[in-house]
Amino acid sequence: MLYGWWGRMMVVDLSKGSINEEEINEKVLRKYIGGRGLGAYLFVRYTKDPNVDPLGENNPIILTVGPLTATPSPTAGRANMTSRSPLSLTIMDSNIGGTFGALMKMAGYDAILITGKSPEPVYLYFDDEKVKLLPAKDLWGKDNEEVTKILKERHGKRASVLSIGRAGENLVRISTVMNNGERAFGRGGGGAIWGSKKLKAIVTNGGKQRPLIHSPEDFKYFRYEANKLIITHPVTSKVFNPLGTIGIIRMINSFQILGTRNFQDNHFEGVEKISGETLQRTYLVRKDACWGCPIMCGRISKTEGKEGAGPEFETAWALGANLGIDDLKTVTLANFLANDLGIDTISLGSVVAFAMEATEKGVFDFGIRFGEAEKLLEFIESIGLRKGVGDILAEGVKRASEKVGGEEFAMHVKGLEIPAYDPRGTQGMGLVYATSNRGACHLRGGLSVTFEVYGVPRRIDRLEVLGKGTHVARSQDAGAVIDSLIVCKFATMATSLHHWVRLYNAVTGESMTASELQRIGERIYNLERMINIKLGFTGKDDTLPQRFLKEAKKIAGKGEFVVDLDTMLKEYYEYRKWDENGIPTKEKLKELDLEVDIPWL
Repeated sequence: MLYGWWGRMMVVDLSKGSINEEEINEKVLRKYIGGRGLGAYLFVRYTKDPNVDPLGENNPIILTVGPLTATPSPTAGRANMTSRSPLSLTIMDSNIGGTFGALMKMAGYDAILITGKSPEPVYLYFDDEKVKLLPAKDLWGKDNEEVTKILKERHGKRASVLSIGRAGENLVRISTVMNNGERAFGRGGGGAIWGSKKLKAIVTNGGKQRPLIHSPEDFKYFRYEANKLIITHPVTSKVFNPLGTIGIIRMINSFQILGTRNFQDNHFEGVEKISGETLQRTYLVRKDACWGCPIMCGRISKTEGKEGAGPEFETAWALGANLGIDDLKTVTLANFLANDLGIDTISLGSVVAFAMEATEKGVFDFGIRFGEAEKLLEFIESIGLRKGVGDILAEGVKRASEKVGGEEFAMHVKGLEIPAYDPRGTQGMGLVYATSNRGACHLRGGLSVTFEVYGVPRRIDRLEVLGKGTHVARSQDAGAVIDSLIVCKFATMATSLHHWVRLYNAVTGESMTASELQRIGERIYNLERMINIKLGFTGKDDTLPQRFLKEAKKIAGKGEFVVDLDTMLKEYYEYRKWDENGIPTKEKLKELDLEVDIPWL
């Protein structure tokens, strides 16, 4: 008997219109946990050679949940999506909040694998009794808010809807997949993958099944322990709950690490106008939470007669400070529009900031400059619909800069645009960006920045470089575990792997230690690395934009800093037992029991 998992996967071939079920071996589940880890394993198994066309029929969409999903464990309603990114060309993983993950698990699945291309637009519906592909011609050309409304009217209010907007249909490389029009599989261009397959939506009503828990009494106690920490922690309870994630924007600005005007600066003079406190006074309607989450960091806002989710911290930064815009109404409306079209707001802010700097420097006239809030909404629409110069930016900042010039201020790593934190003032984050398997990402460092900025669980010097290679690698491995269980990284601000391994053991009947769980995270991270190496990436790609490496910035009265990447990277490779080219050694792969799972070795 399996506890925590079903051992069951749905397999959909859109080219044939077929739907089947397959078993997932228990050994695989225990080796890779679920979520992100299981997604990476299935990606290798079903592609054999990962070098597939990201927008071709052989690139799979893999949706996975974990052993804690749909249990009463805190924040256990998330889902993961794995594929090859059309933006970065790396392996892509993204996870989402909302309600879909819990309902998918309640329908009896640990994974859904989708391959092929449909000749006509379709959507997938499933619950615990039936699975079917349905025509979506009537939905094609509609955006996420309308699609969600139609499908909930069709399948019931409880239904959870994953959908793409017109950006995904237009194969915009920075497009997203949205859950109920509010939460996003955000990074990497997943919406374009769905659009290329003519997959408009996936809808589920879940079911009445809940995963079995091996030791209910132990689970109850460990759940209480984790919840207590989360609801009393200064960040999760005193900032995220009352103000949302946007509540940290003033603090990040005060640390002089808030990317401003395409990272030409690290401090935004208009931050008060786009802060969590200002949102609370003006456009906030209510708090919102993902399934099973005690933090309630989501916001529902309303302005100009429109109501929707957000803006969150990264969005307020991307469409505010990064563009030199301090008008919260414009930022809020821009967020609504991006969600509706289905565009990743981090990448969106980056491509618009690039366009603004290119215009101001005379590299290419995109017709928009920093601070021009009145032009922003129309400009976003041009990207989502690939109209005019928007067609250039719809390719992402790397490809846009290669086409028009300005590569020196195209802010990305491996083609994925940089998030909010300026790494010149938080050195570890620079290493996180450079070595993240999906390209520039603050979350794929396992929230290592919490040590440097928040002092959680302990403070380390954010400007120091010695020791950061080891710190980042360990944080990345722990983060891979969290993404595989699969729970919210915000909850890890108040907890550690010691808390999650107890919950994991109580659910599954395992008797692991935190260090053994960490080793699984290391296995997952190395597997993803080997996929990227097969795709042509090397240590040369573990780098940062020259702006961070050459243009020093004043940091908190402590002097001027660039990112000392070389020093950190050398330590990082040594700790990971990768060679000087960033390739895991055969000894490391054997140590992690990866040889059997990598067919091209």
